[in-house]
Amino acid sequence: MADESERAVQAAIEAEMRLLDPDVRASPALVSELLDPEFLEIGASGRRWDATSILTVTSDGSVAPEAPVEVSGMSGAVLAPGIVHLTYFADHSGRRAWRSSVWRLTGVGWRMYFHQGTLTS
Repeated sequence: MADESERAVQAAIEAEMRLLDPDVRASPALVSELLDPEFLEIGASGRRWDATSILTVTSDGSVAPEAPVEVSGMSGAVLAPGIVHLTYFADHSGRRAWRSSVWRLTGVGWRMYFHQGTLTS
């Protein structure tokens, strides 16, 4: 069971890191492959985003190859079979936030179901 949980957490971490990759973010099609159709984000600004509206943010070029999101302290836990919760610290050009994501295993792979970022100093 532990191996299965470790594999699930690792798969979610890999998918999260793909979503932070500037090349992936530049492609609405690639981002869409990683978002659950029921995706919801509560952004650091307090704004709510869904799978359609978040594509305008991810593809705006704000995460460029020369200024990637720096991630540290990423960890995950299996909440139930096929559900993984990740937490980590992100620094993007001095904008620092604690981030939390819930990933759900679907028939087509791991998809981000929920995400929230909270700014910190």
